[in-house]
Amino acid sequence: MNRRLVIPIVVLVLALAACSRVPGIYVVEKPGSAGSGAGGAKKFDAASYADGIWNSKVVPAAQQGAVDAATLLPALRADQQGASARYGKQAGTGSPYSFLVKGTGTVTGTSTGNAVGSIQVHVPGVGKTDVNLAVGPAFVGTAIRDAVGFIKFGQFTNQIDYADAATALNAKVKATVVGGVDLKSIKGKKVTFTGAFQLLAPSSVMITPITLAVAS
Repeated sequence: MNRRLVIPIVVLVLALAACSRVPGIYVVEKPGSAGSGAGGAKKFDAASYADGIWNSKVVPAAQQGAVDAATLLPALRADQQGASARYGKQAGTGSPYSFLVKGTGTVTGTSTGNAVGSIQVHVPGVGKTDVNLAVGPAFVGTAIRDAVGFIKFGQFTNQIDYADAATALNAKVKATVVGGVDLKSIKGKKVTFTGAFQLLAPSSVMITPITLAVAS
């Protein structure tokens, strides 16, 4: 390589890395966005974003668009591709399908010994496999963001803000959906839920609840 080209190339690589919020990764940002200079827009507040859409848009989307678990889960086991295309949504080409689901059933057990805790719910019509509802304290994945249908990547400045929005929605679940649930006494009780999940395998479904009502 010509020695005179070495310094310009190094400078270019460092400049690209400096544009990113993740060291060494170039993030494309829209003109006038946060990080684009002193005149850039205000930094994205994911928590405020989630607060602003939760009750007005996320919960109604789940209540109106969720498919009965007794319909959806057997359909996915019988014909994953066909049922995914009919009931699911994708964030982008090649992304896993995400689904809105609802159901009523009886809690048969709890798994709360790790960060991603869950309760197992027997929902009539689903089959022998119980439905798993995530109860935290950690909530992972982007199922809620991707399943509701109205949150698109193009609405955000960059992929980091897009990811932060998903994380903030999961935080709303922890604070407002399962935060007040007594997991020590929930076994044997009837619960009604709406929620979202991403399909990784039809036999292993973990639903992140959007609404959860426990009968007294």
